[in-house]
Amino acid sequence: MSTELRRIDGKPVLRFERVLAHPPAKVWRAVTEPDELAHWFPAAVAIDGRQMTFSFPDQVATGEVLESDPPKVFAFRWNTDVLRFELVPHERGCLLVFTHVLGDEHGAGRNAAGWDTCLAGLEARLADRPFEPPADMLGPMERYIREFGLDEGRLDGGVVRFVRDLVWRPLDEVWALLTEDEDGVPTRATNPHVPAGPVVERTPPRVLAFDSPTGRVRWEFRHDPDQGTTVELTHAINDPAFAPQALAAWHAHLELFFAATFGEIRCPWPADRVAELLDHYSS
Repeated sequence: MSTELRRIDGKPVLRFERVLAHPPAKVWRAVTEPDELAHWFPAAVAIDGRQMTFSFPDQVATGEVLESDPPKVFAFRWNTDVLRFELVPHERGCLLVFTHVLGDEHGAGRNAAGWDTCLAGLEARLADRPFEPPADMLGPMERYIREFGLDEGRLDGGVVRFVRDLVWRPLDEVWALLTEDEDGVPTRATNPHVPAGPVVERTPPRVLAFDSPTGRVRWEFRHDPDQGTTVELTHAINDPAFAPQALAAWHAHLELFFAATFGEIRCPWPADRVAELLDHYSS
């Protein structure tokens, strides 16, 4: 069993391998027939010729079949993403190689954790046993985010920059979480390493910017109906020597903020984690 994030032709691609104790023909039905997909796929699927629809309670997306070679390859487009199932005979039954070409790399951790759950549901369906999705999705997402390096900040022209996935959280919800109805610079928007100064811009529910003795900080939230919600945090630092400290502090800060979007409030401030990250960014 393996899960990887690759870049192919400049595009981010999640790749999963699973050995399934069932013949390819049985697995083929499970990954191509809507009645079977209903047991494990994240959306209700309808196929009409080459046209496909993917239905959620509050959204319907479209796609099309790109390749169908029973019982070897089934590939289709879902909005701007491309999913491909390749079935290879294996001594223990069937090797499933599943790839997902992503429209946005920032959501790779969320997607990897989600597909792990779905593929576990597929295995349960093939074995005709009940499946209960895990209650904890935050932990698996965090592990993939770290493994794929999606939590890393960078320094570009004196500006510290992070972009983090916030799954599908509504903008009003993440804005309320950040600001908590506080005036001025909200407590949750700064940290012990970046003292707050005057507010420069406050445009709910998208932008909060403020000056600090260490430089200007800007939080910006974006929502794409196809890709989800992201936050971009930038810090135009005054002193280049402060860059590792800023990177470490905001890295830890955004870990706390991501957990908070799942209702997990982590206190106190993680000084040990910041020290660990400071070593990482200093090197």
